[in-house]
Amino acid sequence: MTPIDRRSVLGLASALALVPLASRVAAQERRFQPQPGDWRSFEITTTIELRETKGVARAWVPVPSVDSDYQRSLESSYTGNASRMQVAADARYGARMVVAEFSEGTVKPTLQVTSRFATQSRATDWTRKVATRESAETLRYWVQPTDLMPTDGIVRDTAREVVADARTDVEKVQRLYDWIVENTHREPKVRGCGVGDIKTMLETKNFGGKCGDINALFVGLCRSAGVPARDVYGIRLVPSAFGYRELGGNPASLKGAQHCRAEVFLKEYGWVAMDPADVGKVMRLETPEWIKNPDDPVVLPVKKALFGGWEGNWLAYNVAHDVVLPGSSGPKLGFLMYPQAELGGERIDPLAPDDFKYTITARVIDKA
Repeated sequence: MTPIDRRSVLGLASALALVPLASRVAAQERRFQPQPGDWRSFEITTTIELRETKGVARAWVPVPSVDSDYQRSLESSYTGNASRMQVAADARYGARMVVAEFSEGTVKPTLQVTSRFATQSRATDWTRKVATRESAETLRYWVQPTDLMPTDGIVRDTAREVVADARTDVEKVQRLYDWIVENTHREPKVRGCGVGDIKTMLETKNFGGKCGDINALFVGLCRSAGVPARDVYGIRLVPSAFGYRELGGNPASLKGAQHCRAEVFLKEYGWVAMDPADVGKVMRLETPEWIKNPDDPVVLPVKKALFGGWEGNWLAYNVAHDVVLPGSSGPKLGFLMYPQAELGGERIDPLAPDDFKYTITARVIDKA
């Protein structure tokens, strides 16, 4: 090697050393293009085990409640040593769940719930407008506030500021989606999927959270801007077909794989898939270093695709807010994604492993 060649190589090595690792990883070609058309059938099994109690114990396990152009919810079955077990639903949203009641003194209260369903990916064809079929009453329903998602005050003011002079619902949603991606961030220290208290997020300007916070903020801002929107609560099932580690689940162990997405209703496209929270997850966790630029080559394909689409490696449980658990003596839930339980009339934290042990597994059955 000549001295000139050696200097060139050393110079290149020095330059590369100054480039953040995330940027070098980002330079690799990435693709994320979910498309509808390929249905897969799955089976998911949730098994819970409660500690013994002197009083009556109760448990609630969500089961698929969504039937749509991206999911077919099939049958659910259950077994265990409860004195009573049945499928019930919350009165307002129809979120289905298996409810079990264990008699006092039951040894190792146990419940196993198995559900079958089929999913496919989603992607909006922005070149083709469709006839919409939702009633005016239904659309009014999806702009109403919830306990944790007000649509007045600082939420409304923020939405108006972000959408500014946007004229169409597509323009409004695009601006809100971009604002969420640019201003919020994934915060790994947040427990579970977050809380979804969007008023507090805006008042404190603490925009770090997880999907239950970030997508709730997106949905609340859309509603405040007059665009019908809803959170869709579910769980990741299998790895992403596009190689994104953070956008898939390990079917052998899905505890902690819960994830909520969002939908908006656009007049010329119907209900459209959205997931700005997963853009933030890729930015924060997909590479060893936190990617701060949403147009980074690793992030950009995800940012584009999740505005109007999502991958079908995920189960939608329900679209319910402010959930009253049938037979519960405890408070309402902001959302129902995790198994829930009460011992002696006292609600158990589903994230507390000593009191509430559960496993979730999934398997692909075949193509539907």
